[in-house]
Amino acid sequence: MRRGDVRTAIIDVLHRARQADEPINGYQVIQEIAELSHGEWRPSPGSVYPTIQQLQDEGLVESDDERGRRTIRLTDSGVAWAEDNTEELATVWAPFARTEQPVADQPSGQADIKSEIGQVVSAVWQLATQGSDQQKKAALDVLVDTRRRLYGILADGRDGER
Repeated sequence: MRRGDVRTAIIDVLHRARQADEPINGYQVIQEIAELSHGEWRPSPGSVYPTIQQLQDEGLVESDDERGRRTIRLTDSGVAWAEDNTEELATVWAPFARTEQPVADQPSGQADIKSEIGQVVSAVWQLATQGSDQQKKAALDVLVDTRRRLYGILADGRDGER
């Protein structure tokens, strides 16, 4: 996902929480993003919390220590921004939209390979730009293994089943 997408997703999640009149904290924001993306995107705390702080600095978000946990919510300015940018808020979830009809020759509930490539590239980009050194190394190990396995499928003529 693009860096701005984390910002937009957070604003949308906070807007939804405000409409439902439910307090929400940073961890719940991460969970809600994962749920709205059908588990395909789970931004790291290292990208969410600094973005929330930036939104606070901009006056769009405020926090409150409620019963020992820090909740966050949109300010009136944040609500106005969300309501003026509903199309942008909806767009952040477009890559995760589920189609009603399964693609031919594709098991039900699985993404096609082209859309999955986009999701993988987004995850890799997020790790490359926002991950710690340890996370980047772990991601590189996964990528190297994945590349080898993909070429192995082509070389062996296997259909990917075990």
